[in-house]
Amino acid sequence: MNGHLTILLKNWHWPALSGLAAIAMLAIAHGFERFAMLAPCPLCLQQRDVYWTIIGVASLTLLMFRLRPRKLVIVTGNTALGIVFLTGAFIAGQHMGVEWGFWPAPSGCSAGAVDIMSLDLGNLDRAQATASCTEIAWSFLGLSMAGWNMVISLLLGGVSFYAAISSLRNGISEQL
Repeated sequence: MNGHLTILLKNWHWPALSGLAAIAMLAIAHGFERFAMLAPCPLCLQQRDVYWTIIGVASLTLLMFRLRPRKLVIVTGNTALGIVFLTGAFIAGQHMGVEWGFWPAPSGCSAGAVDIMSLDLGNLDRAQATASCTEIAWSFLGLSMAGWNMVISLLLGGVSFYAAISSLRNGISEQL
């Protein structure tokens, strides 16, 4: 990798960038829900939980580095981010397997497609229809949203581990 990327990843920048990536992924998911009228299924919502966790881990890493600018904070934070991203890739891969019929959907995932415009907002205290985890509502280049989430999570997980190893090998700047 070139020198600029190595410098970027060995400092506190990667936790900040991973937090921004998580915010972007959540914004994209909510954008599909709001503007394309695609209701999320339970597995979609589990994938979003991972990005909320990433925001928390990234924020905690940045706070800890601000309080104690040490190599161990960044190495541990970037490693934790890598593990969370890989967890997200696993959950997205599970969802892909359900979509492709490799295994059955978990309970509560097999309802029919939902038109969110027809939901009764006056009865939010009662159970309503849930989007199906088995139907692919959107795809691009042969991959569903879950598939793209898996690819992106794997890439971001790899960069997180690279950032941790880079910080461990090359030292770290303690300047903010």
